[in-house]
Amino acid sequence: MNNVGNEGQETVFQFRLMTVADIPDVMEIEHEAFTLPWTEEAFHNELKHNHFAKYMVMELDGTAVGYAGMWTIMDEAHITNIAVRKAYQGRKLGERLLDELMKTAAYLGMERMTLEVRVSNIIAQNLYQKKGFESAGLRKGYYSDNGEDAMIMWAVLPPAGRSGEEEGSVMDS
Repeated sequence: MNNVGNEGQETVFQFRLMTVADIPDVMEIEHEAFTLPWTEEAFHNELKHNHFAKYMVMELDGTAVGYAGMWTIMDEAHITNIAVRKAYQGRKLGERLLDELMKTAAYLGMERMTLEVRVSNIIAQNLYQKKGFESAGLRKGYYSDNGEDAMIMWAVLPPAGRSGEEEGSVMDS
């Protein structure tokens, strides 16, 4: 997607830090996107108590259309979630969220990034490979809804300066 809407006008997505006030919208997205959604309490805990957690919301005209999260520990970032509303899927917005998450992780000094993805989710695996992630093994029976294995993937992040040139990136607050 090149940021062009249906009528030819530019579509501008905003990225910002997730707040507790975003949880109702995030829960809608979570239930649309996943067979094993996180709970509202899990998001409250992530935002209020997990100092390793960094979550962002992608908005269009003030409406949350996607979100992404990661944990930043030492020099590694672990992606926890990336999700887009059903009505906006198929527009490469997951890729936009991943790009923003990777830029933010690099800005925060992370050198590597990891994630787990269902072995059956070939579309997501292809996106991650496109962005430099490589398979590093399996977690057997990782998903409790059906016992499916998860592929572990890792990527090396390009270094990012702290000059403020990463316009639109979610900064550490």
